[in-house]
Amino acid sequence: MHRACDIYPGRSALIVIDMQRDFCSPNGYAARAGLDVERLARPIAQVQRLLTAARVAGLLVVHTREGHQPDLSDCPPEKMRRSIQAGAPIGSAGPMGRLLVRGEYGHDFIDALKPQAGEVVIDKPGYGAFHQTDLEGLLISRNIRQLILCGVTTEVCVHSTLREAVDRGYRCTTVSDATAASDSALQAPALAMIGVEGGIFGQVASTDQVLLALLVTTDRKAIA
Repeated sequence: MHRACDIYPGRSALIVIDMQRDFCSPNGYAARAGLDVERLARPIAQVQRLLTAARVAGLLVVHTREGHQPDLSDCPPEKMRRSIQAGAPIGSAGPMGRLLVRGEYGHDFIDALKPQAGEVVIDKPGYGAFHQTDLEGLLISRNIRQLILCGVTTEVCVHSTLREAVDRGYRCTTVSDATAASDSALQAPALAMIGVEGGIFGQVASTDQVLLALLVTTDRKAIA
């Protein structure tokens, strides 16, 4: 069950995870791997709402992209093996360029969710946003202690980022209707496990609840 959420002004960041053409387009990596890209594209409108509100409230906005160097030197053999098994070898040619390779058209963000000038882009070779990136240093330098997570996929990259963030001591909110799993059967369980043991992985909130909290935050800033 969703509970009211609190947003801490100046200490919160919106993390938009992997809203890339390779995951949300019918011509990308996810489609080649047999995933339901129509489902993965469903959160776009809700992520847009979150971005608008976060920008107005002055939150740090971070966009992540999963992908690899053109020579694939940062792609572990086991990850490559899994992609081959899925029918979508990383680095192979696709309609939007080489799959999950940095600099290719498919690797970039979908047009509807392009970062604005000054917003942070984290290019990551793994599923979690902290693995082999400078995200931790960025958050520390900005005194960020709360993360609001949205994007795809709920059961892989969102959860990987969430779990490591919790281990690093961040307060986390996962936005239920601004995330999507690759399979409809995985979305509810992926969200449900966040709340076990009194919210071991933080809290789950809807976009409307987060927007309300951000509105309160903005009002407080205006009064101050």
